[in-house]
Amino acid sequence: MTRPRSLRQNITLRSLTRFAWLSIVAAVVTITLKSGAYVITGSVGLLSDALESIVNLVAAVGALIALSIATRAPDENHAYGYSKVEYFSSGLEGMLILVAAVTIIATASSRLIHPAGLNAVGLGVAVAVAASVINLVVAMRLLPVASHYRSITLEADARHLLTDVWTSAGVVVGIAAVALTGWERLDPVIALAVAVNIVWTGVGLVRRSARGLMDAALPSEERLAIQAIMARYERSEGIQIHALRTREAGAHRFMSVRVLVPGGWSVDRGHGLLESIEYDIRAAVPSITVFTHLESLDDPASWDDTTLVRRPAHDDAESLV
Repeated sequence: MTRPRSLRQNITLRSLTRFAWLSIVAAVVTITLKSGAYVITGSVGLLSDALESIVNLVAAVGALIALSIATRAPDENHAYGYSKVEYFSSGLEGMLILVAAVTIIATASSRLIHPAGLNAVGLGVAVAVAASVINLVVAMRLLPVASHYRSITLEADARHLLTDVWTSAGVVVGIAAVALTGWERLDPVIALAVAVNIVWTGVGLVRRSARGLMDAALPSEERLAIQAIMARYERSEGIQIHALRTREAGAHRFMSVRVLVPGGWSVDRGHGLLESIEYDIRAAVPSITVFTHLESLDDPASWDDTTLVRRPAHDDAESLV
C-alpha cells in the first residue's frame, strides 16, 4: 500500500534534522580550532572568527529545534502545519550574527587604539585554515539539501557557514599582512571589515525571515508558472480566473483562486476542471497546497471576491448605526 503523499513528505523532511546535527558537530570543532588559534597568536581577527563560530553553534541548535518542529504533521490546532517555525530559526540566526558583529567591533576598536603584536603566526594560520575547510565542506553539503527541500533553516545555516569561510579567509590574509609588514593595526582593521560583512549577512537573514512571517507571495518564477497554467485554461475552456493569491510558509506553498465557468456547466464538469487545474499546478510547483473555488460567469456576485475580505451584501454606514 502506498503511503499518502503528505505522510511520505513528512518522513522525508524529518530526516533533515541529521544535517542540523552535522552543523552542530562542525561548529563545536571549529570553535575549538579557532579559539586555539586565537590563544596561540593573540590575533583579534581570529578572536572575531571564533566568536562567529559560537554564533554558528547557537544557530545550529536553533535549526535543529526548528526542523524538529517544522516536520510535525498538521493537527487540529495547526491545520496548515508547523513549517513557519523555520522563519523564527533563520531570524534568530540573523539576530545572533548582528550580536556577534557588535562584539567584534567593540573588541577590534579597543585593539585599534592599543595595538599588540602577534605570536606563532604560522601555526595559528594553519589551525584557522583547517577550521575553514571544515565549514566549507559542511556548507557545500547543506546547500543542495536546503534547495531541494526548500528549507530556509538549512539554507540560512549554509549561507552563514560560507560567510564564516570568507571571514576566515580575510582574517588569514590580515594576519599574513601583519607578519610581513609589521603594521599591528592591520589586524583590528581586518576584524572590523569582517564585522561589516557579518552585518550584511545578518540583515539579509532577518529581512527574509520577516518576509516569510508576513505571508509574502511566492517567488516570481513560481507565480509566473502558475499564471501560465491558468492562462492556458482560460483560452482552452472559455473560463475566467480571478482573486489568485499565493503565500509561502517554509518549505510549503499555498495558493487560492476563483474559477468562473459558464452557468450551464454541470457540477461534475466544473469539478473535473478544478481537479485538472490543481494537478497541473502541483506538478509545476512542488509542495504546494491549492484551494480552488468554482463560481458562475453569469452571476455578478462572482466578481465581488477580488479583495481579500469580502464585505457582506448591503454593508454600508447606515447598517452600522
